[in-house]
Amino acid sequence: MKTTELRQKDIAGLQTEVKELQKAHFGLRMQKATQQLNNVAQLRVTRRAIARAKTILVEKQSQAAS
Repeated sequence: MKTTELRQKDIAGLQTEVKELQKAHFGLRMQKATQQLNNVAQLRVTRRAIARAKTILVEKQSQAAS
């Protein structure tokens, strides 16, 4: 998901997005562990997507606190 799409979501939407991405990343890690994952680059993509979503979530939370 692009940053522009993430910035349009509210805090609750971002929290659910982070949880979904973490579940997806966990599933990919399990596939890698059982040697069922063909595209290991997907792990990197999901890890960075989680970081991107968390960064925007923290920004929105700090704006809301101000």
